[in-house]
Amino acid sequence: MKIILDTNVLISGIFFTGPPYQILKAWRAAKVKLVVSPEILEEYQRVGEELASKYPSVNIQSFLNLLTVNAMIVPDLSLPERISEDPDDDMFLACAISSKCKLIISGDNHLLRVSGVKGIRVIKPRQFLDEYLSE
Repeated sequence: MKIILDTNVLISGIFFTGPPYQILKAWRAAKVKLVVSPEILEEYQRVGEELASKYPSVNIQSFLNLLTVNAMIVPDLSLPERISEDPDDDMFLACAISSKCKLIISGDNHLLRVSGVKGIRVIKPRQFLDEYLSE
């Protein structure tokens, strides 16, 4: 199953425990396939480095290197018009359209409000765990 993680979900999974961490564990166990674009990778890096300065014991670069090897990377796609109220969130929707991925995991209200657009479902991390990864 292909999934796209909003930046805050990915970063939270790297630095903290909880549902985002469980999703990254599922990725490492090859239960899900992460999909990213170069634009998303840049944002992951930028936000990760900001937080890494507060948590020096976490090596964000090694995780991002692993991500570039083990994730499906699709080209950036320009949308003809804005979809989300927050234009920064459109990169996740563009990635989903480009990769034909139907699921974005996010806690961002702007993204959650556009769930269903172009057949792309946006759900929270806990909901993803309950619906797709519960055993």
